[in-house]
Amino acid sequence: MNYTKDSNKNLSYLWKPVLFVAGWLIMLTSCASESNSSYRPPMSGAIGKTSEIVVVADDNVWEGMAGDTFRYYFQSAYLLLPQPEPMFDLRHLTPEQLKNDRMLRDLRTFVFLGNFQDVHSETNKIIQKDLGPEKVNRAKTDPKFHTVVGHNKWAHGQLMTFIFGNSQQALSENIKASFPNIAKRVHDFDQSQIGNFTYLKGRNIGVENTIKERMGAEMKIPQEYFVARDTTNIIWLRKETSELSSNIFIHTLPYTNQDQFTKEGIRSIRDSLGKEHVTTNIDGAYMRTNDVDLPMFAIPMEINGSYAVEVRGVWDLVNDFMGGPFIGYLIHDKSTNQLLYIEGFVHAPSTTKRKFMERIEHILRNTKYGNNSAATTNSEE
Repeated sequence: MNYTKDSNKNLSYLWKPVLFVAGWLIMLTSCASESNSSYRPPMSGAIGKTSEIVVVADDNVWEGMAGDTFRYYFQSAYLLLPQPEPMFDLRHLTPEQLKNDRMLRDLRTFVFLGNFQDVHSETNKIIQKDLGPEKVNRAKTDPKFHTVVGHNKWAHGQLMTFIFGNSQQALSENIKASFPNIAKRVHDFDQSQIGNFTYLKGRNIGVENTIKERMGAEMKIPQEYFVARDTTNIIWLRKETSELSSNIFIHTLPYTNQDQFTKEGIRSIRDSLGKEHVTTNIDGAYMRTNDVDLPMFAIPMEINGSYAVEVRGVWDLVNDFMGGPFIGYLIHDKSTNQLLYIEGFVHAPSTTKRKFMERIEHILRNTKYGNNSAATTNSEE
C-alpha cells in the first residue's frame, strides 16, 4: 500500500513539466495562427541564363499571330556573327505550368502576352491582377498604353514585362512597337550577370595599369588575358582556351577629321592593324574586314560621355582559312584631340559565339577615355 501511494505522489510531479510544455505549445500555436495571415516567406534569388526570355502566354496566343510576331523580332539575328544566332533564346510557358512548378517562377526574365479580348485567358488574369483595375481600364480604352514593366514578382532579381492588346491583331502590333525598348531593357538588365561571368576569375590589374599609363584609358580586363604585343600606340591582348581565341586591340591615334568616324574610315583603321599585326604561319596571310559576305554596321553613340561609333562585322584572313566576328569602338577625347580605337574579335570555329561577343562588348562598353562626364542613362516608356 505504501508503495502505491508513493507512486501516485511521484506521478503528480511528472505531470507538472508536461502541463508546462503543453501550455507553451498551445500559446505558440495560437501566436502562429494569428500571424499566418501576414507572414510571407523570404524571396529567393532569381536564376537563369543571360539573353533568355521566358514568354508566358496561352497556347492559342503563342501559336497564333502574336506568337509569330514575338518570335520574328526577339529571335532575329544577333549582330553580327558568321553563322546566325538569335538575339534571345525564348522559352514558352503557360500559366498552368508556372502554377504547377515553383522552380519555374524563380527564372530571371519574363514577358507576359495578353489578349484582353479573351475573357477566359489565364494569362490575362495574371496580367490584370498585377496591373490593377485602373490600368486595366486604361488599357481597354487607350490603344497607346500596351506595355508595363515590373520587377521581382516571385524572386529578387527578376525583370517582368507585360504586353497586352484588345485583340490578337492589336497584341501583335504592340509587340512590334515595344520590341526596341524591351530588347534594350533586357540587354541592360543582363549586364550584371554578363559581368559576373566575364570576371569570374578576377581582373588583371597589371594589364589594366599598363593600359592606363600607356593609352590613357581605364579598362577592366579579365584575369585570363595576357599582353601578346605592346608597341608605341597599340596593345594587343589575347585569351587562349581549347575552344576560343579571344583578342582585344587598344590603339591610339590623332584626330584629323570627321571622316575617321565613317564606316570607311574605321575599316581603314582596323584593316591597317590587321595587316600589320595579325598573321599566321602562311606567307602573305593577314586579317582584313570581310564586308563582302556580310555588311559592316556602324552606329554613332556615347561611351561614358565621349562621342563614339560602334562597328560590328566579320573578319577573315587573306591567304588562309580563319575568320570570326568583331566589335569595335572609335572614341574621341576632345580635350586632347586624340582617338582611341578598341576592338574585340574572336576565333571559335567549333562552337557558338554570341556569349563570347557579349562578354567582349561588356569589357569594351565600360571603357573610360578622356576627361568627359559620365554617360547619361536612357530611360524607356
